[in-house]
Amino acid sequence: MVKTRFAPSPTGFLHVGGARTALFSWLYARHCNGEFVLRIEDTDRERSTQPAIDAILESMQWLNLNWDEGPYYQTKRFDRYKEVINELLEKGLAYKCYCSKERLEKMRQEQMEKGLKPRYDGHCRDDHSEHAPDEPYVIRFRNPDTGTVAFDDLVKGHIEFQNSELDDFIIQRSDGTPTYNFCVVVDDYDMGITHVIRGDDHVNNTPRQINLYKALGAKIPVFCHVAMILGDDGTKLSKRHGAVSVMQYREDGYLPEALVNYLVRLGWSHGDQEIFSREEMIEWFDPAQISKSASSFNTKKLDWLNAHYMKTLPVEEVAKELVWHLNRIGVADLSQGPAPELVVKNYAERTHTLKEMAQKARCYYEDFTEYDPAGVKKWIKEGSVEVLKASLESLNSLSSWEPQAIDEVLEALAKRLEIGMGKVGQPLRLAMTGTAMSPGIGDTMLLVGRDRALKRIEKAIAHFSK
Repeated sequence: MVKTRFAPSPTGFLHVGGARTALFSWLYARHCNGEFVLRIEDTDRERSTQPAIDAILESMQWLNLNWDEGPYYQTKRFDRYKEVINELLEKGLAYKCYCSKERLEKMRQEQMEKGLKPRYDGHCRDDHSEHAPDEPYVIRFRNPDTGTVAFDDLVKGHIEFQNSELDDFIIQRSDGTPTYNFCVVVDDYDMGITHVIRGDDHVNNTPRQINLYKALGAKIPVFCHVAMILGDDGTKLSKRHGAVSVMQYREDGYLPEALVNYLVRLGWSHGDQEIFSREEMIEWFDPAQISKSASSFNTKKLDWLNAHYMKTLPVEEVAKELVWHLNRIGVADLSQGPAPELVVKNYAERTHTLKEMAQKARCYYEDFTEYDPAGVKKWIKEGSVEVLKASLESLNSLSSWEPQAIDEVLEALAKRLEIGMGKVGQPLRLAMTGTAMSPGIGDTMLLVGRDRALKRIEKAIAHFSK
């Protein structure tokens, strides 16, 4: 059975590169009817934080990348790592190294001066006679001296490393904690991981890890190293390109469906198709189709996808995200306004993000104190207050507070006053929302609600009569 994993380090928020790795791993497991494991690699105690762990879990849940096992935490598996290290020591596949930082730095400097690749010289491999047993030490893996390490990467093809280029890397620090390269191998072995999909910044770790798999007698997983994501300008994606953490995209008003659809196309394709349902992604995803080249992040394309999903997803799904954004800007009591689904229905075509939609919808849940100066200057002219008074009188007599009935009575008023509908509708928009931009006036008044709408007209009459 195919079994993949996503194993982030909680030293920061989940960024889009990590989210894409998680998505690819999740899709391949689902494509193969396999299992997907979430593992938190928190052995870096100084940099790992609980807020970062919480952000990773929240991001995975928001993207709907559900896991079958986990989350596992490496810090809770230290007894297991110690057990494996002791086995390697007993078999002579690992050894204690007492070399001081000063000796290692001197060795490194001498190697660099000679034009050699810095690597541990094996000083403590077989002889500890010059050291006392109670001296601080690390434990190193005894890497093979000769031969090659070869593997067939699903993206990059056949890759080979000479063992002579690899040194005896540390698997346990002097404080007794295990290191990343060691823990990863033990975890993958114990959890039965068959396919490792990760960023290509891990390629150089792979030969060391393969030698560890062999030392443990473990089956070596299939590797798939994915090229990095670049910013719009061709440089490595960073904060200067805008949002890079997954939850920042949520805060900026993007739907999870839009971000997932965008991420799956960063390095993978299925013909010329741009928009994919979750079911299509699962059915067609194949790591062998991932591009070897780096992908460039295009915010305009993400915006386009977000607009598409805002308009085409079921209104109820978009409304759930809208509620999150309304709460975020301080609108806590939604009973004071329209159903969020009604807001989505009226604003999905008029806004680009849910953040923008929430800001425009705020006026339907809370009263406002100011009117847009530009709108007032353009639409409040001589006679506008009289139009508002006439509108109030006509609307007061309405028995049905529905958009069609509201539009009909206001159109009849414009005809009776012999003025254009704009001179009726725009002052009313200002009265309803504080701006001259909103859906049709009937829909806008429905969103405001009858009692609040009539009171707002009265308020506008008083304000503009000054």
